[in-house]
Amino acid sequence: MWAWDNPVPASVDARGRGYAPAAPGPLAGFCVDRELGLVLLGAPWAADEGPVGTWFTDACAAVAGTGARVGALGGDPGWLTNPALAVQWATTALRAAPTATLVQLDVEPWTTPSWTTYRAQVVRRWLTLIRKVRAALPPGVPLGVDTPWWLAHEPGQTPGRTLLDDVLDRCDRVAVVAFADHAHGPDGIIALAGPAVVAASTAGHPFTVGVETDTPEVAGGPQFTFYDEGPEVMEQETAEVAAAFGGLPGYEGVTVEHHRAWRHLLGLDTAS
Repeated sequence: MWAWDNPVPASVDARGRGYAPAAPGPLAGFCVDRELGLVLLGAPWAADEGPVGTWFTDACAAVAGTGARVGALGGDPGWLTNPALAVQWATTALRAAPTATLVQLDVEPWTTPSWTTYRAQVVRRWLTLIRKVRAALPPGVPLGVDTPWWLAHEPGQTPGRTLLDDVLDRCDRVAVVAFADHAHGPDGIIALAGPAVVAASTAGHPFTVGVETDTPEVAGGPQFTFYDEGPEVMEQETAEVAAAFGGLPGYEGVTVEHHRAWRHLLGLDTAS
């Protein structure tokens, strides 16, 4: 599960999001109820300072106490031009939360205006960012990257290779983002994620397949999220995903985007 929110009021800490169910106890309880094996927890800037920093340390420990692995999750397009900031963020997050055993980057260069006008330059910066963060991590702490399924179809830096291949060369694991509200069919999760999943498995990388539960407005359309289908359909369809990919080396399950939206989908909250 991706989890971006924290319970600290913004009036107390400017980084606060004021989402009470993200407090360490309720968050850990949700992990137990959903039998989660991995939680990617939004790590703030300066994670070793202030009320939000305290929450991050305690929340990581609480989630780890359930038996789930915890990853420090973050991403800022500004890091593309200043990778040192990403290195500082990652190393500080790990120092603040020793129970976090991996770092997950969610930098999305394709959302920046320069992606269409200066794609090659943006790609180089992204790959450099990934490489530098990985090099700065302590031994035994892997670097994960959120990668949309279509990177397996984007040309890489050398002929015959894809952009996903280039990313896989520079990280240790990936979350293949394949947002759709059904498993089968030409536009289903299995078909979309398939080439990226095979590439990750062939590279020897652990991987998960990402699905969405947020509103259609956030997801970009109802076809990209289980928001309208509900939790039972999501369970059924993700079971089909597991059946399709579960035999591949490296498969670690489905990752759900994200904690607050998933709780709303389950009827645990009144608003997403």
